[in-house]
Amino acid sequence: MRVTRRRLPTVLLALLLGAAALAGCGSDDGGSTAPAGGDSAAPGTDAFPVTIEHALGSTTIEAAPERVATWGPSGQDVAVALGVTPVAMPVIDYGGDDEGVLPWVREEIGDGDLPALVPNVAGEEIPYEAIAEAEPDVILAVYSGITQEEYDTLSAIAPTVAYPDAPWSTPWQEQTTIVGQALGRSGEAEQLVADTEEYLATRSDEYPELDGTTFAYGAENAGQLALYTSDDVRVRLLADLGMTVAPYVDESAPGDAVYYDVSPELVGDIEADVFVAWFDDQEAADAFAANPAYASIPAVAAGAFAPVVGESYVAASSAPSVLSIPWMLDDYLPQLADAAAAAAGTE
Repeated sequence: MRVTRRRLPTVLLALLLGAAALAGCGSDDGGSTAPAGGDSAAPGTDAFPVTIEHALGSTTIEAAPERVATWGPSGQDVAVALGVTPVAMPVIDYGGDDEGVLPWVREEIGDGDLPALVPNVAGEEIPYEAIAEAEPDVILAVYSGITQEEYDTLSAIAPTVAYPDAPWSTPWQEQTTIVGQALGRSGEAEQLVADTEEYLATRSDEYPELDGTTFAYGAENAGQLALYTSDDVRVRLLADLGMTVAPYVDESAPGDAVYYDVSPELVGDIEADVFVAWFDDQEAADAFAANPAYASIPAVAAGAFAPVVGESYVAASSAPSVLSIPWMLDDYLPQLADAAAAAAGTE
């Protein structure tokens, strides 16, 4: 089904800026109905029933799921990586192709049939009826911002697994192991995590200049600069690469949100070796660097600026998964290394 694509401000901004942006509004990621003749999950190898505790309750899955629905920007990544084609899969319009499918998901599915896609409109009610029509026997919302009310409604359709702690803060490793547990594929999930961590370690060893380099990660947000804290998944990915969150970031954070805003007149106080930020396109990145306020960020002024540019790359690094990490790392690592070299004065 062809879905009209929406630009970042109406869809992925809430995801990219974290859980606080979602308070009081509907979820920003969608589900889909199953295609005719679509693949279903093969029986798992773990013992069932299994009970999974999470932030919104506990979910018991009585038998290995055969019809899996995902709700969130990366749940389908893990399912597909485990060999499961969901019967309901979200439209991802920011970073996805004309059908709303992320490039690494399409590559992994290959010539297999894709699920029919359900429209996903930020701020509107989750399309419960469309998800129910797919007849799932489990719904995975491990990396999402669903509310208690939304969880309760989804649970009336099928057992639903929510995030373990806070919205939009589940690390890719934990996403993988929880989905593996829900699908009865814990061993395969643990191996995926181990393989991906080994891959990250091997690749980061090629760039020793990253080790210990401090960084701050931000984004322009309605005239303010949003800074992501160490609880944010994209920040944790850089830590996985050997970099260190600049002390300023968490020391200046009010409360426990995954991001907070800094006014333009104060951004010059952001002390970090490297500054990372995401942008829709190169024009936006260039405008940011040319803005006198943001140019006063010490790392930007020193040329230690590592912009993540392009919708697919932003999506890959903002909701990292066992599929998206290797997809984008070849471009991401050299850019980070160049910024680290500039910070050290060795570029």
